[in-house]
Amino acid sequence: MENKLKIKFLGAAGTVTGSRFYLEHEDFSILIDCGLFQGLKELRLLNWEDLQVDVSKIDYVLITHGHLDHTGYLPRLIQQGFNGEIIATAPSLAIAEIILKDTAKIQEEEAEKANKEDYSKHSPALPLYTSKEVEKTIELFKNINIDEWFDLAENVKFRFIKAGHILGACSIELHIGEKVFMFSGDLGRNEDVLLEAPVKPEWADYLFLESTYGNKLHPEENIDEVLANLIHDTIRERSILLIASFAVERLQLLIYILYRLFKQNKVPEIPVFIDSPMGINATHVFSMFPDYHKIPAHEFEAMKNRFELVSSFKRTWEIIDKEGPRIVIAGSGMITGGRILTYLKQFIDEPSTRLLLTGYQAEGTRGRQLEEGVHEIKIRGKYYPVKAKISRLESLSAHADQKELLEWCRNIKNVPEEVYLIHGEKRVTDAFRVKLVSEFNWNVKIPSLNDEIEIIL
Repeated sequence: MENKLKIKFLGAAGTVTGSRFYLEHEDFSILIDCGLFQGLKELRLLNWEDLQVDVSKIDYVLITHGHLDHTGYLPRLIQQGFNGEIIATAPSLAIAEIILKDTAKIQEEEAEKANKEDYSKHSPALPLYTSKEVEKTIELFKNINIDEWFDLAENVKFRFIKAGHILGACSIELHIGEKVFMFSGDLGRNEDVLLEAPVKPEWADYLFLESTYGNKLHPEENIDEVLANLIHDTIRERSILLIASFAVERLQLLIYILYRLFKQNKVPEIPVFIDSPMGINATHVFSMFPDYHKIPAHEFEAMKNRFELVSSFKRTWEIIDKEGPRIVIAGSGMITGGRILTYLKQFIDEPSTRLLLTGYQAEGTRGRQLEEGVHEIKIRGKYYPVKAKISRLESLSAHADQKELLEWCRNIKNVPEEVYLIHGEKRVTDAFRVKLVSEFNWNVKIPSLNDEIEIIL
């Protein structure tokens, strides 16, 4: 009998989000990542669809890192009968727990609000999943250490290797018989303030490579200068600086940069509020796993104590009503939900307001619309004129750019049999495919959603 492996691209193929890769063999079934689609409505609707595989037969889900587009579909998997193990590093699982609980809570609140105010097309409006289903998901979590080999079946083993990007993030090196399957996950920067550079693999027969910034080089920005100028402007106009931030890694990086600016007297004292319950919880995860990042423990604690960590929604309104200049860092990073929306509803129509975007803005998100200069945005069914000054920091990205991705690939000693570009918008992956072919002469393919390949082992 032929020894065959089927791989199905159930997400992050032709798009950045919804990371899900299904591997089926007669001896085992594995899902690598289990994320939500984000951005365009047509993609978000896919989150409501069941996977086109027998979920009850999946033995393991291997998670590269805790972000929503890599973990957010897990409770939907439980709904469909999954009862195997969900394996990741300890920090990744801690972050996934925070993100899943927060997502379920938001889903439940949105459904309740939609039913109360009758603005949903669905009657009744339902959450994608509930907090109870998240609790069931967490019961299946199993953590393993970086570089620790784990046997999945006979002659099948894998290990996590450091990928940078966010706390606990890893690539997956999977050995099936004699073949090495390398899933990059999301790769981080070589020079990162918080995290060590990604570990470069030495061998890959089949490479599944992220390409989020496959056609770009991150700009050389003086981040301190950009932030200092925004703070000086905010103080001069006695206004508010709103920083839309991803809760994990980006928020901690921003706090650290601001902490250093104040400590070095590069900016005057100004109140700073961290209004992101999920971001605050993620910051505590950094405290729990000091070996996974570069900031000394004593400095990390001093940084946390320097700013006000806001947990209650009552305090949010007090900050809104507060007189004088102030900085608010709030989620979400792409302005798809979270506390940032409450502030924008109050301040987006004020010319003195400054809004700073701090990372990748997916197609279809409010962040992308604002980045592209729309004159109005829709928040919870209502349009608001955009008069605030919009700035963005591109170099804070937690993703490797084209040059860093090529460096990561350059370490691979063999010529992979096949390379699949994932986690990228179509025009980006195609530009990166051309670059990889010209640099390495590799056999590079761009899969589409639900494509299936068959590999003879």
